[in-house]
Amino acid sequence: MATQHNKPKPYLGTVIFGAISISCYVLLFGNEKLVTETFTRGGIYTLLPVGAAFLFSFIHGAFASNLLSVLGLEAKKK
Repeated sequence: MATQHNKPKPYLGTVIFGAISISCYVLLFGNEKLVTETFTRGGIYTLLPVGAAFLFSFIHGAFASNLLSVLGLEAKKK
């Protein structure tokens, strides 16, 4: 029989990354005109949408990972 390791659930990380995620979306959609104007300027500004995508992906991924851990959904270990 396998032994279970009782790791503490990441409640704080879930709340923090959830709040950061919501804040990022509110800032993005609240400044939609500025974001569109800036991201479509060309040149070095071309990197901004890529950076924003990585930022949103990292923050949302961390939130989702912590949430799934809090809910007790973990990947199977072989």
